[in-house]
Amino acid sequence: MRSAEELFARALRGEPCVIVGLGDQPAPLPVEEWLRPVDADDEAILRHCVGPTLDIGCGPGRMTAALTEAGEVVLGIDVVPAAVAETCSRGGVAMRRDLFGPLPGEGRWACALLADGNVGIGGDPERLLGRVRGLLGTGGRAIVEVAGPGIPAVSLSLCLDVGGSRSQPFPWALVGTDGIEQVATDAGLMTRSVHRHGERWCAVLEAP
Repeated sequence: MRSAEELFARALRGEPCVIVGLGDQPAPLPVEEWLRPVDADDEAILRHCVGPTLDIGCGPGRMTAALTEAGEVVLGIDVVPAAVAETCSRGGVAMRRDLFGPLPGEGRWACALLADGNVGIGGDPERLLGRVRGLLGTGGRAIVEVAGPGIPAVSLSLCLDVGGSRSQPFPWALVGTDGIEQVATDAGLMTRSVHRHGERWCAVLEAP
């Protein structure tokens, strides 16, 4: 089996990739959505980012690059070297880092961005948001894109598949608007607001 990072890098290079485990059938990995420029819904989510921002799981960097172009201080982090390289090629600043390892500016970030469902990283949203809380300064905020109403918080085991090469399973989670407040509370964050932007939803969480 290949690593998920290796297959994700191949997907970024244009090889068709599906994700296995989200539903009954494999679904295309939406790489094109991450490679395109920001759209109006992205921009609405980014308007919640105030001050120096850590873009967690930045992928190929459309959000990092858009904040940078707007004159904001932003650092993208991702575990996939090809994603970091793509972010930098778009004018953003990014580093290959694991969220749960040492990071620059711990305890001083004004904002942490978890776009594109990245609250699911690691399969344990409470642990993830607890880590995010430790990265934020007092009164800092986390902008967390979530699934819509009626979707319960659930942990999953997913795989990527490129041309019949399947990755090792990796943990992921889904959190909807109905579940984010409890998850945030358990992680020591306050839910300030929940917003709908087009067909997407995000929660603004605050460090007390």
